[in-house]
Amino acid sequence: MSSFNTLGLSAPLLAALKKQGYTAPTPIQAQAIPVILQRRDVLAAAQTGTGKTAGFTLPMLELLSQHKPANPKAVRALVLAPTRELVAQVHESVKTYGAGMNFHATPIFGGVGIHPQISALRRGAQIVVATPGRLLDHVSQRTIDLSKVEFLVLDEADRMLDMGFIHDIKKILALLPKKRQNLLFSATFAPEIKRLAGELLDSPEVIEVARQNSAAESVKQTFHPVDRERKRDLLAQLIRDQDLKQVLVFTRTKHGANKLSEFLTRGGLRADAIHGNKSQSARTKALADFKKGAVRVLVATDIAARGIDIDHLPHVVNYELPNVAEDYVHRIGRTGRAGREGEAISLVCIDEKDLARNIERLIKREIPKVVVEGYAPDPSIRPEPIPNGRNRSSRAPSRAPRHATGDRRTPREGARRSSRRPSSRY
Repeated sequence: MSSFNTLGLSAPLLAALKKQGYTAPTPIQAQAIPVILQRRDVLAAAQTGTGKTAGFTLPMLELLSQHKPANPKAVRALVLAPTRELVAQVHESVKTYGAGMNFHATPIFGGVGIHPQISALRRGAQIVVATPGRLLDHVSQRTIDLSKVEFLVLDEADRMLDMGFIHDIKKILALLPKKRQNLLFSATFAPEIKRLAGELLDSPEVIEVARQNSAAESVKQTFHPVDRERKRDLLAQLIRDQDLKQVLVFTRTKHGANKLSEFLTRGGLRADAIHGNKSQSARTKALADFKKGAVRVLVATDIAARGIDIDHLPHVVNYELPNVAEDYVHRIGRTGRAGREGEAISLVCIDEKDLARNIERLIKREIPKVVVEGYAPDPSIRPEPIPNGRNRSSRAPSRAPRHATGDRRTPREGARRSSRRPSSRY
């Protein structure tokens, strides 16, 4: 088994890792860290929960510590991420591992006031972790200078493209020095990711630590067939009968997340919802309450859930199957981490028969179908179109509303928003 001591990291970083109880790197860390320390560009495919954040923050801190710039307040490293939750997670990782180093890191995202961020940038931030939209707000107000960036990371690049951020990303790239080190992390090597990598990266080292679109082997997966109108009753019964604790439930829409969390709470199961319409403080509180057990069920939309990093999460429930099979893999990848067992339950109605088949085709396995007593589907019910469904088979990026990531949406952007992506979808 490899050790962090063999990867070329300095004493302050090793001390921070030891303090956190980490001794052995994950596969993505063992492969990425030495390559990044050689100042190579990297294209890496890594699923949620593989340790990819430390895989780039550790060598980034190491390289930044090796020389002092002429301007100690200059932004030297820029990490772009799709959601404010993921920005907060990466920022926390930088603070944790860089505790013994003299670096200042600043998170930049929408949904909160911009003036505290401006003040932090004026004081000096060598490392900026940002969502693309809010970063461009700072650029337009001339409150950030990106001309000294040495190190660029695109984290969860596939999700950023899927959310329509390709134009923002290209605007940001045009503001950066041509000579810099670039790292691109993505859950998959989709064609559009390869195209972006071709434009962005210079002879990159390609790292893939898990089979593309593989579902965690340590996750027990079950489909429960049920009528669409009885899903919420079945969910409540499963939680009670199996005494499930810390359950992350996925819905398709923000409205659906609110309705479901209210229903569960009325039934005595403390629940909260997290989605793009919630304020940052409400989202932070809901996640903190969920982590400490004050909230038993957290109901989330896919985009809001990006960046949620919970150790030992035991249960994921697909209250509604995602329209895109790959998103199922991302959802259930939040449980069964680090060799621990996890459980993924999906409530599947007649409308979702094709979605279920697409998931099984993607993961190349049949998922057991278990009918819960008293909830057998009514064979007379006919399938209906899925509300707010969308065909993303081409996975072509379309313009997403800024508030999906917590970024402020301007009237200009609202007018450009694709009609295929109604704001209620998230």
